[in-house]
Amino acid sequence: MNSFFSSWKQDLPASIVVFLVALPLCLGVGLASTTVDGLIGLPNIFSGLIAGAVGGIIVGMISKSRIGVSGPAAGLITIVLASLATLGSFESFLVAIVLAGILQLIAGFSGLGSLGNYFPSAVIKGMLAAIGITLILKEIPHALGYDKDFFGDESFFQMDGHNTFSELIYALNAFSPGSVLIGTISLGLLILFEQAFFKRFVFFKYVPGALIVVLFGIAFNWFTLTNFTDLHVSDKHLVSIPVSNSFENFLKQFRFPDWTALSNIKVYSIALTIALVGSLETLLSVEATDKLDPNRNLTPTNHELKAQGIGNILSGLIGGLPVTQVIVRSSANVNSGGKSKLSTILHGCFLVLSVYYIPDFLNKIPLASLAAILIMVGYKLSKVSLYKETFKLGWEQFLPFISTILGVIFTDLLKGIGIGLLVAIFFILRRNYKRNFNMKKSKDGQEYFLVLEENVSYLNKGSISSLLEKLPNNAQLTIDLSKSKYIDYDVIEFIHDFENYSAKNKNIHVTILK
Repeated sequence: MNSFFSSWKQDLPASIVVFLVALPLCLGVGLASTTVDGLIGLPNIFSGLIAGAVGGIIVGMISKSRIGVSGPAAGLITIVLASLATLGSFESFLVAIVLAGILQLIAGFSGLGSLGNYFPSAVIKGMLAAIGITLILKEIPHALGYDKDFFGDESFFQMDGHNTFSELIYALNAFSPGSVLIGTISLGLLILFEQAFFKRFVFFKYVPGALIVVLFGIAFNWFTLTNFTDLHVSDKHLVSIPVSNSFENFLKQFRFPDWTALSNIKVYSIALTIALVGSLETLLSVEATDKLDPNRNLTPTNHELKAQGIGNILSGLIGGLPVTQVIVRSSANVNSGGKSKLSTILHGCFLVLSVYYIPDFLNKIPLASLAAILIMVGYKLSKVSLYKETFKLGWEQFLPFISTILGVIFTDLLKGIGIGLLVAIFFILRRNYKRNFNMKKSKDGQEYFLVLEENVSYLNKGSISSLLEKLPNNAQLTIDLSKSKYIDYDVIEFIHDFENYSAKNKNIHVTILK
């Protein structure tokens, strides 16, 4: 227990930052989940807050990820909307979430978490950089006071009919002067607080800059209410949390599964989809978060799937959205100095307590202040130094890195990763195609030595074939297999065919060393 609280001085300020980052994202994902027309029993935005609290407290307690933070993911919104349209009610959808959690538990016990180890480092780095760029582009409109799109949208094509770049044009033509001022000053303060000079003060070690920025935004908007009304930010550009006047009303925000939906076969296919996509996002986030961790602690991925499974079961049982580990919140935790999962758990506690006790106060926070915080998180994920370091590693690392970035920006997270993965696989195949053997020849050009390396796959067959076809008539060829531990059957078959047919036709003498 003592070790759990040993870093509370770092974890407490970090948890406040993560809370301020998570709050608009939970609200945004919850709000986006209510946009299906013509359905009865839609969730309210409280469902996103429930998922955030479960991800922080429950998953945080069970998970062995030191700094990973879980909650509702924007990448699952399209699945949520399609599922609601298919099932016709939110209560039926909650059953699918519970089943998805059970499937994740099974996957964790089956050892499927190891799949996360097969994503190339260049793709993971590209994903981090792309999320950073996407955050900046997506939050600029909110910083300008144009809030048509929901907080946390990751897709290039948005739910309001715009895309990431056209949204910027609309924002510039319909900005709020007060929001622009709050967003600009907030971002300036955050940059200022990052300077070494400010970090010398004890105050800034324990009071995060994000909290100061939020308090500034509230104070600024209160001051302009009577003094500079043109700069006052209207309610539509402020946080909007459901306010409960009593504990009974608060409890009414929770929804519960309709177990009769178990007879609907569509529930099971939706549960499988949520489990697959949610698990993939979690494994990718775990891989990326471990790279962000200054101590490079490795998270047991099978255990993480179990933790996410339990989180989804509970979230579904009380009316929350699906949860996954999320990069934005995790990176905010790292950059704010979080040392242990105490910061994750505390951020979940803050979500619960603040929504119940101080919703009126939270509803005074300008969205521009929160947008500035997220822009700063985005910048730290996509620093110029990251591009320079990856470029120095060569094209085999840089091209998958850039492809992932462009893919994520112009599609969405999972599609972008798929694009980067395809480029990385191309280089892997290309490397295996060329480097598992080498050909040498004598000075007179009549003796040739083909040496096969330790492992030779069928991918090498084409290049070996092209080399042997170029051998001149009457040559002496030695094929050295002594180093090889594994040679694919296709390659062995080709060598035998060459020895017995092509070589004889060209009067090439073949010696095979085994």
